[in-house]
Amino acid sequence: MVVCVVVYLFLLIIWKRKGMRKVLMLLLFVSNSIAFALFAADLLGVAGENELTRNTYGGGSKTEAYEVTIDGEIEDEPLMIEIEEQQYTSAEIQEIFEEMMQKLDEVMLGENESRNRVDQDLNLVSHLEDYPVEIEWELDRYDVMDADGKILEKKTNEEGTLVEVRGILTYGSKEAVYVTNVMVYPRTKTEKEKWLDKVEESIEKVESSTREQIQFFLPETIDGKQVEWKKKADYRGYYILLLGIIGCVLLVWKEKQDKKEAEQKRREQMLRDYPDIISKFTLLLSTGMTVKNVWTKVVKGYEEQKEQTGKRAAYEEMCMTYREMQSGVPETVAYERFGSRCGVVTYMKFGALLSQNLRKGSRGLTDLLRMESMQAFENRKSIAKQKGEEASTKLLVPMVGMLAVVMVIVIIPAFLSIQL
Repeated sequence: MVVCVVVYLFLLIIWKRKGMRKVLMLLLFVSNSIAFALFAADLLGVAGENELTRNTYGGGSKTEAYEVTIDGEIEDEPLMIEIEEQQYTSAEIQEIFEEMMQKLDEVMLGENESRNRVDQDLNLVSHLEDYPVEIEWELDRYDVMDADGKILEKKTNEEGTLVEVRGILTYGSKEAVYVTNVMVYPRTKTEKEKWLDKVEESIEKVESSTREQIQFFLPETIDGKQVEWKKKADYRGYYILLLGIIGCVLLVWKEKQDKKEAEQKRREQMLRDYPDIISKFTLLLSTGMTVKNVWTKVVKGYEEQKEQTGKRAAYEEMCMTYREMQSGVPETVAYERFGSRCGVVTYMKFGALLSQNLRKGSRGLTDLLRMESMQAFENRKSIAKQKGEEASTKLLVPMVGMLAVVMVIVIIPAFLSIQL
C-alpha cells in the first residue's frame, strides 16, 4: 500500500510535464487493469473462510496465507498452509498405468516397425503427455544399447541381439513395471552413411599404418571410386574483413556526427554571444565612434581576454574580418563576408545591416542596433527556456524507468501470490 501511494504521488508530480500525459494515462490504465484483475482473482479464488481448494491433477502444490484466531489464546496469528494437488485413487492410477503401457508399445519403437527388428534408435521417453507419471528405463544389455535407446554400432551383429527393455512407471508411492523384448540389429544406414563409414575406415587404416612417419596422404580411391579432398575453409579472414568494413563505416559515421555536433555547438555558442556583441556595438556607437573603430575595439578587447574566456567562434570571425579590412578589403565587403562565414541568420542580418548603413549613411544605425539588441536578448531568453525544457525532458527517461521498476516490484509479487 505504501508503495502504491508513492507511485501515485510520483505520477502527480510529473503530471504537468509537457508531452507526458499520454504516457501517464497509459500507465494508469495498465496498473488499474492489473489491479482489477488481481482483486477479481482474489475474490473468485475464495470459496469460503474455512474451505480450501486443491489444484487439479498435475497442477502441483500451492500455499495459502491465513490468519488464525483461537478464543482467548491466539488472535490473528499468520499461518501458511501447504496444499498438495489432487491425487488419483488406486483404481484410477491402475487404469492410467494400463493405458500408458498400451501406448508405450507404439511410442517406444520410434521409427522401427516392430520389436522383432530394431535397427533404429528406440524412443525411451521419460513421460507421456497428459499423464502425471514418470518413467525410468532399464536394459539388460548396455553393451548393445545405451540408457537413451541409442544403438551402439560396434557391439551389434547381423544376426541380431535380444535386449530386454524394462520401464518403471512411478506416480507418488505407486509403481508399475512395463517389460518387453526387442531384437536389435545394426542400424540401417543410407547409401551416403555407408560411404562415409568406408571413408573413415580407409583414413583410420592409413593413419594407423603410417604412425612412424611425420606425414601421410589421404587415399585417392576407395572401392575403385575416385576421391577428392578439400580442406575446410577457415572464415576468420572474412570475419575480420567484415569487422574492418563495419569499423570504417562506423568511423565515417562518427566523424560526420562529431562534425555535426561541433557545428551545432558552434552555432549555439554564437547565438549565446550575439546579444553581448550587439550590446557592445550599441554602447560604443552611441559614444560617437565609427563602425570600423567599434569593430576594432571589440576585437582588441576579445584578444586581451582570450586566455580567460577561451576561443569564441563569433569573435574569431570578427578577428578574421578585422584582418581582412587591415589588408585592404572594403568594409562593406568584409561585413558581408563575416555574415556569410558565420552561417547564422542573426549574424548575416548584422553584417548586412552594417554594410547597408555604410553605403547609405550611418544615421539611425544606433537605433536599429538597439532594437536588434532587445530582440537578441529576447531570443536568448527563449533559447534558455527551451534548454531548460529539454533538460527536464531528458530527466523524464530515468524517472519513468524508476516508475517501471517500482511497478514491477509491486506487480510481480502480486501475480506470484495468485492461487487459481
